[in-house]
Amino acid sequence: MRIVLEVMYDGTLFNGSQIQGDLPTVQLALDHALSTAFRTPLATYGASRTDEGVHALSNFYHIDVDIPVTFDIRYRINAILPQGVAIKNVYTAPADLNVRFHATSRLYRYRIYRSKNPFLHQRALLFPYTLNEHVLQETAAIILKHTQFESFCKRNAQNHTFNCTIMESRWENHGEELHYIVRANRFLRGMVRGLVGTQLQAGKGKITADQFNAIVEAHDCTKAHFDVTGNGLYLEEITYPAGALTPMEFNK
Repeated sequence: MRIVLEVMYDGTLFNGSQIQGDLPTVQLALDHALSTAFRTPLATYGASRTDEGVHALSNFYHIDVDIPVTFDIRYRINAILPQGVAIKNVYTAPADLNVRFHATSRLYRYRIYRSKNPFLHQRALLFPYTLNEHVLQETAAIILKHTQFESFCKRNAQNHTFNCTIMESRWENHGEELHYIVRANRFLRGMVRGLVGTQLQAGKGKITADQFNAIVEAHDCTKAHFDVTGNGLYLEEITYPAGALTPMEFNK
């Protein structure tokens, strides 16, 4: 039986989401908790890889279980998992569903704030500079016009293609915070942070909107700015085709 877990986590407590030997990662914590609960070695497969410090309100992992499930997985696994990660929902899916390749969209949010706030530390990026929000909306709109994003992919990413379909790209004002929201069918390694960092250069007046567009069209990652921290980035939503996931009977 293929089981799909919807998971949320605090990225500041992990060295990223994907297994990296014995380093504390979200996947290592999940695999350990599941193997303990089912009393057999189990390995998860993730929908989206997130870097160190990056948070998730919703990421998905699937596992295959060959024994009857007689307990509430969410309750049992959450009791074993460390504080920084939790299972939100549990689903069953067809045996051929792959949480990575069958996802139809992913939505990320990047949060910045303007003045020192201890309650936002490690939850958003402190960016105490004057920003031209009109220019930021211009650059966000430019992103919607493109499908090739090699300029915003970190080196040695081993991608077969740099094509991404961008469905949403905009900035939102949330009081003392400013958020960038982007939805696409897929993202490249470091892409959201590259988009944010380069747009902030435009917002500060270091480059124009036309120069931002030229960076997109250059297909050269050395021209983009990736120097924003992971703690402001949230994987907020992943979508799947209608009917692909069925809530498990005991899922509360």
